Amino acid sequence: MAKTQAETKRRVTILGSTGSVGANTVSLIALEPEKYAVEALTARRNVTILAEQARQLGARRAVIAEDSLYGALKDALAGSGIEAAAGAAAVVEAAEMPAEWVMSAIVGAAGMEPTLAAARRGATVAFANKECLVCAGPLMMELVRKHGATLLPVDSEHSAIFQCFDFERREGIERLILTASGGPFRTMDRSAMAAVTPEQAVAHPTWDMGAKISVDSATMMNKGLEIIEAAFLFDMPEHKIDVLVHPQSVVHSFVEYVDGSVLAQLGTPDMRTPIAFALGWPARIRTPAARLDLLQSASLTFHAPDMERFPALRLARAALRAGGGAPTLLNAANEIAVDAFLNRRIGFLDIERVVEATLTALPHDAPRDIIDVRAIDAAARTFAQGVVEGTAR
Repeated sequence: MAKTQAETKRRVTILGSTGSVGANTVSLIALEPEKYAVEALTARRNVTILAEQARQLGARRAVIAEDSLYGALKDALAGSGIEAAAGAAAVVEAAEMPAEWVMSAIVGAAGMEPTLAAARRGATVAFANKECLVCAGPLMMELVRKHGATLLPVDSEHSAIFQCFDFERREGIERLILTASGGPFRTMDRSAMAAVTPEQAVAHPTWDMGAKISVDSATMMNKGLEIIEAAFLFDMPEHKIDVLVHPQSVVHSFVEYVDGSVLAQLGTPDMRTPIAFALGWPARIRTPAARLDLLQSASLTFHAPDMERFPALRLARAALRAGGGAPTLLNAANEIAVDAFLNRRIGFLDIERVVEATLTALPHDAPRDIIDVRAIDAAARTFAQGVVEGTAR
């Protein structure tokens, strides 16, 4: 029996629909709405945009993570027939709805449990939330194997590697090379970096991203987290994952093979491209992203990252080598430090100080389950907050 149009639509859920990645995902779905049935959209606090998106896409449910905003969301959806829900548990429930494809675009550790919930039911999970693998890499990958889920990376670097990675003959792979724009301060000396403002840090030279991710790019912690993510996602040891600074952001990453071949994925710096790769997978879908014109790209340059100028890379590699709960500590302390910087409570260079102090002071015990991950994360946040306030011991 032939399937109806409703039955042939891909059912999707977007976790974190109002952020940069989520909004780009919404825009791609809106180009061909007849191909998708939207189960749920979630957001942290932005009721207005969430309600607009839900109405635009005809979502079944809209969820706001902040409990106190339930009434505002319900009012904004009045007469639409769209269900309203609120709270952290409701966000996890949204991930558990029967969408075959889930975009995990919630920034930070808050996205970990909803993403694990989607993997637990065997969904195809497109994830821009690298913290899932940073904080709970072994647990996440075990869930994926056990429940037959599919992980599709949305970070441009990991998407590039995924597209070049020979999964059936992985023994032929020598190393992975992540590219980095270098952020807005790649040529600035340390003394000048000490005085940079949040406004300067979020002004990324090539990518349009949220504030937290932009600051991570400025410190290069973003690249450190990506090293950890790549290690778990592609099952590669830390010493086989390198980083090259590539200011033009045209080559998104490389995979080097044992015969000397190097495969790369290139494109304009537009997040709609890796999002579309995940949304259409295993097929490819069209996007309005600008096409790469190599004749207009002038030169492409590459150089090694300055580990003295950007110690976040060293800290991330040390956490990956230490294993256990160290990556969870790293991520939690960084989230606290970045938030403090954005709120002008600490300076830019204090971010690395808060992270290193937390990694040094707390034990690296390996989490056995998600409860342990939560406990390690909470302990790191408490200690890092104490470093910010000058009360940590």
